[in-house]
Amino acid sequence: MKKTYNIEVDCANCANLMESAAAKVEGVAAVTVNFMTQKMIVEFESDFEPKKVMKNVLKACKKVEPDCEIEF
Repeated sequence: MKKTYNIEVDCANCANLMESAAAKVEGVAAVTVNFMTQKMIVEFESDFEPKKVMKNVLKACKKVEPDCEIEF
């Protein structure tokens, strides 16, 4: 399953770091963070609940960018 989320990220470098951090979260098959559109596209592994995975993605992203926000 693939979902798109609105995000708040301050710079393109932070978006790249957030993308790398999110890709390491269990349950994430693929992720793309687009700084220009302020969107995160996440493809989930089939056995995982997207909301639970996104909570962990947000934690991982906040380690990179403490004031980032992801609407899910």
